This record gives sequence, C-alpha cells and structure tokens, in this order.
Amino acid sequence: MQEESECFECLQLRIKSDFSEQVFFNYAIQTSAFPFGSSAIVNISGAADGEASGGQFILQNLSSREKNCFINYVNEYILDSGESSTRSSDPDIGGRQDNTVVNGRTTSSDDSESGKAFSGNTTCSHSGRFSCSRTIASLAPIARVGVSSYSTFQEVSTDFLSGLIEDHVLDSLDLFIEGKASGRDSVNFLSIIGLPSFEEDTSPGSLRHPNIAPVLAIFKTSDHVNVVLPKTPYNLESILHFNPNALKSDWNRRFLMYQLLSALSYIHGLGVSHGNICPSNIMLSDSLWSWLSLWNKPVLEFNSTLRENENVNPEPARIGCCNIGCHSYGLYADLKLSPTIDWHSCFHQWWKGELSNFEYLLILNRLAGRRWGDHTFHPVMPWVIDFSSKPDDNCDAGWRDLSKSKWRLAKGDEQLDFTYSTSEIPHHVSDECLSELAVCSYKARRLPLSVLRMAVRSVYEPNEYPSTMQRLYQWTPDECIPEFYCDAQIFKSIHDGMADLAVPSWAESPEDFIKLHRDALESNRVSFQLHHWIDITFGYKMSGQAALAAKNVMLPLSDPMMPKSTGRRQLFTQPHPVRHATARGKRHGSNKYAKVLSQANEMHRETSLLSETAYLQELEQASTFSEHARHLNAYYHYPLNQMTGKNISSLGDPTIETFSRTISKLSLIDRNYQVPYKMNRISFLQHMKEENEGSSGYPDLLLWKQKLSSSRLCTEDVARDIFSIGCLLAELHLCRPLFDLISLEIYLKDGTLPGFLQDLPPDIKLLVEACIQKDWMRRPSAKILLESPYFPKTVKSSYLFLAPLQLVAKDETRLRYAANLAKHGALKEMGAFATEICAAYCLPLIVNAVSDIEAEWAYMLLKEFMKCLTMQAVKTLILPTIQKILQTTGYLRLKVSLLQDSFVQEIWNRVGKQAYLETIHPLVLSNLYISPDKSSASSASVLLISSSEELGVPITIHQTILPLVHCFGKGLCADGIDVLIRIGGIFGESFIIKQMVPLLKNVVRSFIDVSCMNKPDPVQSWSALALIDCMMTLDGLIAFLTEDVIVKELLEDLSCIHIGVLMQKHMEIAVLQFAATTLFGICQRIGADLTALHILPKLKELFDELAFSQEISKGSTTVGRNLKVGKIKIGGNLHIESRMDLVSVLYPSFASLLGIEKLRQCCATWLILEQYLLRHHNWKWEYAGESSKNGSENIIARRPVAQGFISEYNPAKLLLNGVGWSIPQSQGRSAKNLIPQRRPLKVHQSQVVMQEGMSYQMNHDPWFWFPSPATIWDGPEFLGRVGIQKEEFPWKIRASVIYSIRAHHGAVRSLAVQDECTVFTAGIGQGYKGSVQKWELSRTNCLSSYHGHEEVVNDICILSSSGRVASCDGTIHIWNSQTGKQILVFAESQTETGNPTSHPSSAPKINSDQANVLNLNTLSNGILSSAFDSSLYTCMHQLSSAGTLVVGTGNGALRFIDVARGQKLHMWRGESTESSFPSLISAICSTGSERMQAGGISTLPSFIAAGLSSGHCKLFDAKSGNVISSWRAHDAYVTKLAAPEEHLLVSSSLDRTLRVWDLRMNLPLQPIIYRGHSDGISSFSIWGQDVISISRNRIGLLSLSKSANETDGQHRIIPQKLYVSDNGMRSLSALSCISILPFSRLFLIGTEDGYLRISC
Repeated sequence: MQEESECFECLQLRIKSDFSEQVFFNYAIQTSAFPFGSSAIVNISGAADGEASGGQFILQNLSSREKNCFINYVNEYILDSGESSTRSSDPDIGGRQDNTVVNGRTTSSDDSESGKAFSGNTTCSHSGRFSCSRTIASLAPIARVGVSSYSTFQEVSTDFLSGLIEDHVLDSLDLFIEGKASGRDSVNFLSIIGLPSFEEDTSPGSLRHPNIAPVLAIFKTSDHVNVVLPKTPYNLESILHFNPNALKSDWNRRFLMYQLLSALSYIHGLGVSHGNICPSNIMLSDSLWSWLSLWNKPVLEFNSTLRENENVNPEPARIGCCNIGCHSYGLYADLKLSPTIDWHSCFHQWWKGELSNFEYLLILNRLAGRRWGDHTFHPVMPWVIDFSSKPDDNCDAGWRDLSKSKWRLAKGDEQLDFTYSTSEIPHHVSDECLSELAVCSYKARRLPLSVLRMAVRSVYEPNEYPSTMQRLYQWTPDECIPEFYCDAQIFKSIHDGMADLAVPSWAESPEDFIKLHRDALESNRVSFQLHHWIDITFGYKMSGQAALAAKNVMLPLSDPMMPKSTGRRQLFTQPHPVRHATARGKRHGSNKYAKVLSQANEMHRETSLLSETAYLQELEQASTFSEHARHLNAYYHYPLNQMTGKNISSLGDPTIETFSRTISKLSLIDRNYQVPYKMNRISFLQHMKEENEGSSGYPDLLLWKQKLSSSRLCTEDVARDIFSIGCLLAELHLCRPLFDLISLEIYLKDGTLPGFLQDLPPDIKLLVEACIQKDWMRRPSAKILLESPYFPKTVKSSYLFLAPLQLVAKDETRLRYAANLAKHGALKEMGAFATEICAAYCLPLIVNAVSDIEAEWAYMLLKEFMKCLTMQAVKTLILPTIQKILQTTGYLRLKVSLLQDSFVQEIWNRVGKQAYLETIHPLVLSNLYISPDKSSASSASVLLISSSEELGVPITIHQTILPLVHCFGKGLCADGIDVLIRIGGIFGESFIIKQMVPLLKNVVRSFIDVSCMNKPDPVQSWSALALIDCMMTLDGLIAFLTEDVIVKELLEDLSCIHIGVLMQKHMEIAVLQFAATTLFGICQRIGADLTALHILPKLKELFDELAFSQEISKGSTTVGRNLKVGKIKIGGNLHIESRMDLVSVLYPSFASLLGIEKLRQCCATWLILEQYLLRHHNWKWEYAGESSKNGSENIIARRPVAQGFISEYNPAKLLLNGVGWSIPQSQGRSAKNLIPQRRPLKVHQSQVVMQEGMSYQMNHDPWFWFPSPATIWDGPEFLGRVGIQKEEFPWKIRASVIYSIRAHHGAVRSLAVQDECTVFTAGIGQGYKGSVQKWELSRTNCLSSYHGHEEVVNDICILSSSGRVASCDGTIHIWNSQTGKQILVFAESQTETGNPTSHPSSAPKINSDQANVLNLNTLSNGILSSAFDSSLYTCMHQLSSAGTLVVGTGNGALRFIDVARGQKLHMWRGESTESSFPSLISAICSTGSERMQAGGISTLPSFIAAGLSSGHCKLFDAKSGNVISSWRAHDAYVTKLAAPEEHLLVSSSLDRTLRVWDLRMNLPLQPIIYRGHSDGISSFSIWGQDVISISRNRIGLLSLSKSANETDGQHRIIPQKLYVSDNGMRSLSALSCISILPFSRLFLIGTEDGYLRISC
C-alpha cells in the first residue's frame, strides 16, 4: 500500500479534523528530504505537557482508498465488534494484517507461494502459517480498534501513561514468582521471551512481545486509518549518528542484538518476516531498551536498480502535497530530486551541474538527520547575501563570505579567540549552527503564539521580532532556513499586531524575493564557494585541526555517554570538492561572469591538453571524495531473487517443500517433547544462573558453526531479515555501515565482501559472515543466533530479569515484581555484572516509590542490590539513588526506612564510612533543617545519635555537631537540638566540657555582639533564633554535668552567658524570656547556696538596671523588637511584652528559691521592684515562715507551663531513653516563654547520668588529643551557611601539631589512611629494615605491624575491600592488615620474567650497594641515583575499578599486577626521553577509575600518568598502553602526581614548584606553576579543591578553585613553619610525607626522625 504524503500544514489540519484541537501537533515525520510526510508526533491535552516524551505519540496516517488486507482487517473488525472501539486481542473477533503496515511479508512453510508479498492486493492471495486475524492479534494484541474520536484517543493515552494496558501480565508473573496459581499469562509470556527455549514455530497469542513496539490504537476515518504508537526519545539511527558512545560497551551491543533477535524469532515463528530491519526502525527508550517497529513505512528504500522485478521501470514520483488545493502542491515541482535518496548519484549530478545547490543541500540535511518542522533540529541553509543590495554575480558588494561560518562573521575572530583561550573547555562555538530560537524567530509570522512564548520569550512582544530581512540577517549569528529560498508564505503574518516580514527594496514582492534569493543560491559565485560552507557545517572542518583553523571548535557534550536524538553529524572527513566550473557555466550560460569563465575554459580546451588533464584531476578528486563518503548510502537488505546461488531455483522447488515439511514435523516433535516440561520459579531462576568463567569463546563459536551447517531456512523473506541482522551487527561494532549501494551490488554479483570486515573481532566476523552468506538457506535462524556463544550468559540473565519490567504496566506492579524476584535470589544467581546492568533499569522505580507498600518493595530491592553489587557499583549507582530519595521533601516512607541505623551499617560495610560521609551524611542532616517532616526528622536524629560513637569524636564534631550549629536560627527542628544534646550525653562530661560548651559559649557571645550592632531586621531575627537554639542546647547538656562543673563552666567569673544575654538592652524579647527560663533552671539544679554565691551578685546588677530604667515611670512599654517570626507561642495568661517584664519572671522565682530576705539583702532596689510587681502584676510577698515559702512555690507551680515543656511522643527519645535523659526536653519553641516548675535532680538520677559519662572515659579517654572546635570559630558569618560540604569552606591551616607519635626508629617514608580512625605508616625500623605499622588514632595505639621487609619501605597501598595491604621495598609484599601475616611477594627479575611466590625467601636479594638507596634524604637532589637496580619496584598505585596494582620500576616501565589472582600481568614501557641512563618511575596516578558509565558499566581509567626521576611525565592510554604524550614537567625529580579531576594533573618536584596541568589543552601543555617553597616539595595531599604541600619543615596551602581567578600570572604558595601546640616551639624535623583526614579537617605528617604528627 502506497502512503500518500501531505505537507505538514495539511497533515496538521487532518489530525485536527479527525480528533480535535485537544490533540496537539508537535511536528511531522518526513519521509524524504522535503517537508512532506504521513506521520506526526502529537500529544494529548491533560495527558502530559508537550515537552515530555512520555506523553507523546506517533500518529501514522495510512490511506484506505486502496483496499488491501489491512484495511479489510480494520473494516471487518469494527463491523464484527459492533462497538466504537475494542481490543484487537479479543479472541472472538477476527482480522487481517497488511504488510505495508507491518513492513513484512507473511510466509508459509507448507505453501509454494510462500515469500510472496501481499501488500497492495485487494484480496488475500497468500497462505500463511496462521490466519491473518491471529497473526495481527499476536503482533498488535493491545491495540484498540475503532472509529477516530478524541475521547477514545484520550482513553488510550491515559491507559498507556498509567500503565494499565499490560499490568495483568506482570501480576500473573508476580504470582508465578511467589509460587501461587498465576494463570496462563505468566507461562505464555515466559515462553515468548525464550523460556525454556525459543521456538521456531510460535503459537499466536494475546500477549505482546516486549521488544515489539506496542500498537496502542487503530483509528478509522472515511478515507484513511490512523495507527497510534508511543514515541520513544531515540532510535538506533540517531544513536549511531550523533553519539555512538551511548552504546557503552561491547556487552551493551550484544544485549541490544539479543533483544532484536528475540523479537525477530517471535515474528518469524508466526510465519511473518519483517522486511525492513534498519536502525531507523529500532526504537530506543531512555534506558536504551529496544522496540522493533513493525509499523513504519521504509524511510529510504533501495535504489531503482535494486527493486523487485516488477518495479524495474517505476514512474518518477511527484514531489508535493497530495492535496491539490494546497499552496505547496506545486512548490517543488521544478526539482529533479526524487523522494528517495542516493547520495552517491546525487553528488555526481550536483558536481556535474545536473542538480541544484538547493536540492543538494536538502540531501545533506536529510543525511545529517535534520527534520522539517522540528524547530530544535530544522534543516539549515547558508545565508548567501547580506540584503544590502540586489545580488549580482558581476559585483562583489552584498555577498556573504561562505568560507567562514555565520557565527564567526557575527562574533569576529578576536572574540572567538578570546573565548577559546579563556574557556575552561576550549571552544569557539557554544551553540548549534541553527538554534530553536533562530528558527522560531524566522518563522514567527507563521507559528502559533504558544510556540513563540515557549521558544522565544514567555511574554509575546511583536515589536521585538526583526521586521525586515536585512535586520533579521544582522540580528542572528545563526544560518538560514530553506523556507527563505522556496516559500513566500513565510513572509505573511497570521498574528494581529505583527506586520508581514518586509522584503528588501530591490524585490517587488515576497514571490519575487524568493526567486531572486534562490537565483543567488544557484549563482556561480555561490557555487564556487559552497564547498567551504559544507566543510564547516557538515564536513571535515567540524573537528580536529581544521576546526581549530576555521574557528569552528564546538563546545563538547557535557556527558559523552548520554544518548542523543539530535546533534551535529559530521558527514565527511575530507575536503568537499568544488563544483565543476564547466558544468556551472553551461547551467548559467546567460550570466556574464559564467559566460566569460565558460569561454575561457572552452578556449583552453581547444588550445591546450592541460585543461583536459585538469578536468580529469577534478573528476578523480570528486570520485575519490565520493568513494570516501560511500557510508552515507547504507543498505541493510536486498530485493528478492537477487541472490545467486544453487538454492534459489524456484519458490516451488520440491526439495524446499519437502524440507519445509520436515522442519514443521521436527518443530512439532520438539513441541510435543517439551510439553512435560514444568516451568516454575526454581527452573526460572536456574535459567538466570551465572555461567562459570571461560565457558564461552572462539572455539565454542566454531562448534556453533558446525551446528549451523545442519540447519536450513525455509523462505528467502526470513533470510533477508537475517541478512539485515548481519549488517546491523557489523555496523554496531565497526561504527560504519557494512554495505553501501556499490559494495552491495559487488557482493551480490561475485561475493566480494568489504575489506573493512576484517577489522571485526574473529568471533563477530564469523557470525556476520554466517548471516550474510549468499546461500540464504544456510543462514542461521533467529533461534540459532540466540543460542550462539556470541551472547554470554549475563546477556540472557539480564534479559530474563528485565523483559517483564518493560511491559506497559504500573510502576507499582513493576517494582513489586522486581522486588519479589530479587527476594527469591535472582540477583544472586545472575552475578554482580548482570545485577549491575539490571540496577540501571530498576533504580528509577525505587526513586519514584511513593506509597507505603511501594516503599517496602523499594527498600527490599535496594538492599538486595547492595548485597549483590560490587563496591564500585554501589558507589556509582546505589548511593546517588539514596541521595535522590533523601532529598525529597515531606513525608516519604522509603526515606524513613533508609534513615535507619541497620541500613547505614550496610552502607558502611559495602563502601566504607568515607563514601557515606561524602554522599549520604549531609543529606541525613538536611532532614533536620530543610522543612523537616516529623517522621524523617525523628529517624534522622536517631541515626545521627546512634552512629556518632562509631564514627568517633573528630567526625562527629566536624560532620554532625558543627553543621547543626551552623543551622542555629535557620530552621533547625527540635530533633536537631536533641541530637546535639544526646551526643553530648553519649560521649560524657569531659567531651561536653572540652568540645561543646566552649563552642556554644562562643556562639552566644558572637550573637550578643550582633544584637548590639545596627543590623537589618532579618539579621536580628536570625541572630535571636540562633541564640534561643544555642541556649536550648546548653540547657539540655546541663543534665549530664555535675553541680561543680556547671558552676565552673557556666557561672563563675564572666562566663555566665545567661546574665550576659539578660543585660543586653536591645535584645529580642523572646531571647530574654528564654534566657531567664534557662537561668532559673540552672539555679534550681545547683541549689540555693550555690545560686546565692555565684548568681545573686550578677542578678543584683540586672535588678538595679531594671529598677532605674525608664520603664518604671512610663509603664510597661515595649523597648525591644518583638520577633516577627511566629515561632514563639506563649501559653497561659502570662505574657512578656517588654524587657521590664523580666522582673515579673525573675524576682518572684528567685524569692521562692532563695528566700525573700536573702534576695532583699543582696538587691538594694528590692522595694522599687516589689512596688512594680504589686502595681502591674498584683504580686506581694506574704510572710508566713516556711508555709509562706511553700505558698510562694505553689504560686509559681500554678503558673501555666509552656506547652513545649510537656513531654510529647518522640521516637528518638523513646529509643535512647537509656542514655540518661532525666529532665524532659522541649519538643517545640514554646519552651522559651515561661519558667516551668522543674524538679531538682535526685541523687540517684545524677549518678546514672554520670556513670554513663564516666564509662566512656575509661582507659585514657578516646580522642583525648582532639582540639576543641571553638578554636576555629569564625563568628556569625560562619553561621550564615546551611549545611557543610567538603568544598564549601576554605581550609584554614594553623600549622600546629596537636599530637605526636613515635611511629618508627627511622624516617617515616609513606602514609596510607584507611579511614578517619586508622592509618598505616611505613618507614625505617630497627636495623635499618623496613617496617609498617597500623595505628588507631582514637587512642594512638599500634594495632598491628609487619616486619617482613629486608629493605626500607618506600611506599604503601591499602587494597580496597580486601583487608590486604601492599608495601614496597623494591619488591611488593602483600600482607593481611589484621594479622600482619605475609600472603604474597612480587619481584621483578633482571629478565623481567619473575613469578609471584608465597615465601619471602624467593624474593631476589638486594646487594649492599643498593641496601639503603631508598633511604636517602628526600630533600636532597636526586632521591634515587642511577645506581638504582632497574629490576626493583619504586612506587605503587591501585586501579580500584579493575582491581589491579600498577607498579613503577627502576627502568621507567609500569608493571601491572593482579593481586586477587596473584599474577603479574603485562608491562608497559614508554619510549625513553633521555639519552643517558633510564629514569625510574617516581610517582603514578590515574583518572577516571572511580567513574561508571550510565547504565552501570564500570570503566577503566582514561589515562595513567607516570612521573620520572628526570622530571619528565608520561601519559599512557589506559586501554592500549600507548604513550599519549611525554613532556618535561619539572627540572628535577618528580615527587608526586595526583589527578583531582579527570582533566587535571597535579605534580610536585624537588625543583620547588607545584604544577597543575590541564590535559584538555593542546600540546605542548602550559601549566599553572605555584612557587613559594624554599626547598624541594617532598609530597602533597588533595582534598576537594585544596592542596596541602610540604617542604622540609614548612607546610603550604593552595586552592585549585582560585587558580582560575588569578590575573597577574603569579601563583604563590605561602608556606608556614610547623609549630608544636603545647609550647609554641617550631618543629625542626624535616617533613617526609603527608595525608589528610578530610572529615576531621586534620592532616597527618610523617617526619624524617620517625614521628607521626597530627596537625591542623
């Protein structure tokens, strides 16, 4: 059936008439290089917005004027159903399917007419294996068939988006997994996806194959049929053209092919062939799951020379809209271009002048993937004139320079050079050559206002759009669009207020302008320069040095691994030939310029043979160029009966018929044999089981090929599909099409394959050759291909797990199914690699889990993934997912589940505490201050409290306490303050006194200072709230302190911060009220005697000041500012409205506590105060001895207590009530208003509190050496930020030694930090032998040591997740860090052929001359001399993603060691850069090793860098081992290398400099050089953007983030001398190595005299 193409406007009108205006037309899908088509992308109003691909649908329009099988099927279906719409899978309703829609052919194994196409036949003349109705129901089982209507379309859309269509299938599978009765759907679906195996013959059913594009609806109108499919964001063609790296690895390509073959096996089993398998018909989702489209008309059919015999002389197709009344009906009538594209012939026609420039550029746009109507990727044309004057070939004025891009002409070379030199990523062009903004501005007069508001500006202002062509040209840096060369309608406005686009004065009308503009495009001047513009826009000047020279370097992708549906496709890699001059002269013979040129050429031809030679050279260049771009004509199939071979004699060959019957019988036997097979959960999981290593390979492929020799295909239609599969397979691995028009003709003629087929790996080459062999009967079937060793077990396991999840089902059902499958051990059976693949598909379901039941499944699935994934995969896949969940606001059951101590313990066990602290811990804190949900806040507080002890004091202070203190006044909830209080209770009184109280006192003093300043109201309110938070924390901590400590720390001398607050005359009323509350609480705690001694003298000053204040005479007027925030709720009848009201709070309370006589004796103004209380509050002290005192207490007790002090339900407190929380704490802010009647602590309660604190302090108080955070307090500015990240605060070095440990007898050579509590030191032990010590920093104890080295240990490496440590003394020792026992020793022999052994005695001995070669002073010139043995190892670096140890050698080579297997691997030797002796490797680093590609595939590092003793650096490609570059980095020994980012390399040297190299820059590399050290830099360490370097006894800090802001070119390090904090004396010992404790903000330094110094 021939589809009729319409222009896009007519297509839009047709869709509107078929449905309604509620079906939004986004853009049409063109089927040629012209703006005509029969399909469109639409979306439904209310279903999803136009930007969301999930709510977009493909509407395929098919004419029903020509009766055929498909139209008959639709008519009969609607007639039989008697309803407006029904599902096509209804078993009571029959139908037929036409191969024009299916793009396939129905074949039969029993009929001699098999293989005959039935498209276009009015009656069904074929005989299929099954009836057409059953075949259609199997291929489109979920399609709703009916009459076109908007309501039905909306129902279809809603069902699809909500996942209701195939939800029942997943429900059945879920019951099957649980071992319950599940019905037939589950077993039938598993059979479809190959369980227990794929079938040659498939029985039609009502279930959709998960890799066949779902047909959602088939709508009929009077003259056509609309087929509705969901739109996917990509197809394989767009991936291959714009970003082939999105198919991340060889495994991903195999997985994609497995999906296609699974769908093809199902189709072939129904007796149907696809007929047009090509990249454009393979739809891909966001996760790159594939759908094989059966419903698209072939986009680019084969050339007429390769068409079926009956179409040898087809009539040329007319270009234009099929609607005669349309304005575009004859718009392209004069063009010679056919709707189908053959670039090879079109190029030669253009070169010879037989094809216009306009037509040729349209072809290039089509090949580049540009789409008419899609404003984000519209076809592009060059501006050829600037519209200042009428174009004239004989005049130079007004013509545009086509050798430069429009962007370059608009911006200027100077600006582009500046952009390139100053950008972080060097580039000239930051935007597409034709942006959406430009296209919509060009077409503004024809586009709806809704489009203009979305693409141009949200506020429509017609005067802002250029009004003339010249202004439009000058306004935009973008190129032109084809409409300005062919369609006069673009000038005419459809909007009120926007005038028509004015044409230049030299044009009489828009139609005249279009003609003149088009003539300019076809002129000789443009034709001579057009190849330059093609090179810039589509050709070789898009990349490499040519792009740099043309100032056309594009800004690269932010993520090169992400798939793309649009982009700049480079069509050519060679310069495009200029158009042949003679042909142009003949084409435009009337032009004077052309005539002269033509006459000159003719004269030269007549007089000289040189012109003929020049012509032949031009022809040769054009032919060479055409040959190099043959890949643009990709072919994936051949016409029937074109294969020559012994088995294609006739379709009625009796041997074929006999063979077909034999195959049918065999299939029947196989099916009968498999009937007893019982499919259950156990057998299902068994099919997922991971295979043993080494079970597949090239020998298995050879065995498979032998098996293939006994198979036979029945029809050539099926064989053509297999041929297409072979072409696709080759293209996926070669990144270029296997066949073009010429190579396919050659292959069909004599069997010669393209030469580049040899570039394929042997196993893939074998498979491709089997699929495309000329004897089509011997090609493998889809079933046999699926069983080939090409597909590893992990592909099959992943497919079985993921295929059900790709059904059109609800997220809730998919999540439940995945969780149940994982719970029953599927992930464990699949193995870590397949689990990693499946995680990428399942994690979005986890993130979107909303309901409580979904949260349970998501939590279960997340835990299963954590158990089965590798550590690196957990870091790159699971942790980001947890981050997204914790970032959600409001209540979420899953978030509460993740905020559990048990789950965090699992994270620690899998990835370590450092990864948790970097990624998860800040988000746990955020649940306490960013609009916290009550449940989430309670869970977060319990987690922080319970984990603090295991994290240790330094981490708790810097990562929990300080960030929460930063949030004072910024919305910190009561649970956040509860965390601070309970952490103090856990660590005990000593911790509170040393760490917390000084910090909180500093905070209070800082905000008292702020309150005295004239700050804006928001600042004052913030400081007031922060003060309340701080005093509330102090109030809670008092419960854990003894009376003596309270007096000493809080009340003695000037340290009573509460009195300090109360004395402030301009303090907020709420703060004063809370200060009074907490002060009286403290006094109740310490008793009357201590209160009279320490508090009463200070209260005297306050009472005197209040008594003589102006408020006594003027009454109770408010002096302070009241908080404008509604946080303080006052309970009861007593309100404090002014500072004077403090008298009513404090005086009666202290009178009841101390006795009125004692208070009056101390306070000379007691009479004034009591008169005030009597006058304003009707308070009078009554003498009645002891009873009077009790009476006064009763008066206070009868006061309404603030609601916040009433103990409410708090999960954190209920869980941790054993900590010793004896005084109820507030749950809200109302605690700040009134003084409650607090119950004094009883003696036994106090003992309980103290006993808990003391129990932790036994055995020398862990972390006794850790400094108080109060020393780094920076005041309120420091409080201004919420939360803390490692890069947020600059590192301030005090260069102070906090504590020193004598680690070794001799120098400390190397440090390795395992976590914040554990560190390894390597150095010189007794007898100058090497030793390694493992230290616990909390108590500064040596936990274990290793003394197996005979020589000085110069490097140490902690092997991730194995509990093993590698140390190097010229040999590599692998030993157990727990026991100190040796496991392996690796040594390098002189012949470099040594093998690892398990005994140290087998390591080669080092002679006495070399004994202490590593023990030289690290600060002397030439750390390692030329006498160093080239066979000795010098340094190490671990590639964590590959589990490999990279070791440097004495001769400048890199040795790779597989520690897990105990094997030495390959060795890389870079070319020598010195002529004397070879330099040794002194430092190694890598980048990219911690990254993982999207989809869960771990990557190797992108490069490995090695520093040499000569000062050189070498950059090795991590995959090939080739030296990318080698340069002189320093003038002396390179001491260390590090790669903080993928593109940055930091190096230090004994030449006293530290250098930062941007590896993205072109060679030679120009570093940023940091100077300032007076001696050689022996080492450095990096955390975030901070680099701490050491040199002799000095330490220096620099920030990489600030280096880009330097303008004077001088980059300095300001070194500081290291001081011992105890006595302030300088540390004179030389520093040898450094490592950072990042979360403690401390660093460890090893010294030459054997000390490990903990510094800050």
